Amino acid sequence: MNQRSFGRTGWQVSEIGYGMWGIGSWANSEDEASLRSLQTAVDSGCNFFDTAYAYGEGRSENLLGQIVRANSDQKLYTATKIPPKNQQWPARAEFTLDDCYPPEHIEEYTQRSLANAGLESFDLIQFHTWSDAWVDDDLWAMTMESLVSQGLVSAVGISINRWEPWNGIKAVQSGLIDAVQVIYNIFDQNPEDDLFPTCRENNVAVIARVPFDEGSLTGTLTKDSKWPEGDWRNNYFVPENLIPTLERVEALKTLLRDWNSSHAGEPEVTLPALALRFILSNPDVSTIIPGMRKLAHVHSNIAASAAGPLPAELLEQLRKHRWVRKPAPWSD
Repeated sequence: MNQRSFGRTGWQVSEIGYGMWGIGSWANSEDEASLRSLQTAVDSGCNFFDTAYAYGEGRSENLLGQIVRANSDQKLYTATKIPPKNQQWPARAEFTLDDCYPPEHIEEYTQRSLANAGLESFDLIQFHTWSDAWVDDDLWAMTMESLVSQGLVSAVGISINRWEPWNGIKAVQSGLIDAVQVIYNIFDQNPEDDLFPTCRENNVAVIARVPFDEGSLTGTLTKDSKWPEGDWRNNYFVPENLIPTLERVEALKTLLRDWNSSHAGEPEVTLPALALRFILSNPDVSTIIPGMRKLAHVHSNIAASAAGPLPAELLEQLRKHRWVRKPAPWSD
């Protein structure tokens, strides 16, 4: 597993991290299987784990604590997120900082998350929603500074709303945060325009989330895909989203078939590997956090690190698959 610098923190983190949303609250997640996958990831060199209080209201944080204690001889970087007080995702323009993250709420949920995980501190705590309109309000920064001074957290980050990579640039420029988490994948290349250069200039770490576009870039979705009742993907992959997504995935599959055919004798590139290696080709990214609910996911995702960045020719072809999207009611 290759490692990368995590902004100005001085940490060296695995370039393939572990996204823990799925094992906390998605359908058909079993804790025993999740712990096996987590341990296999650790054994394979993964040392960055991203969770949140909202992932099962502490269930995922509890699993993180268990895996940290089981590997006390290794440095595993722990990251969690504070949910907004109003329980609304994403943050909207009319929401104030007091609606979402008043000081007492930040402190309460930091303590709750620490208790869930059974840890004395987290390496990184992030705001699970964000609006750059809050940057100038000193209360959130003062509260986080207090948590750092108490030794409860080492670094501060934000998780940027879906398809709003611009809505975090002011926070990066403020010097008050150490990391941004943002959607970045073959379709969602927009962070390259302004956010990534700003992070580079300010030495702020980049966590790339949703590398498989919520599953479409694994190549397994069909127009008949359904999930158990209550699974959020039933609301996300409504026909308005699913049909155009599948059309774009088919275009990628055609590109990949042509590439593999013209490079016979070389290792075949699969669609999931293409998705991860596209992101690995960008040095601005500190780590990627794919979900890994099964052992097969762990093995295939970590193999992408060994395969490394994509050839320049293939990377250039993927630029044509950029998809500029705007938030919609089903995308929350």
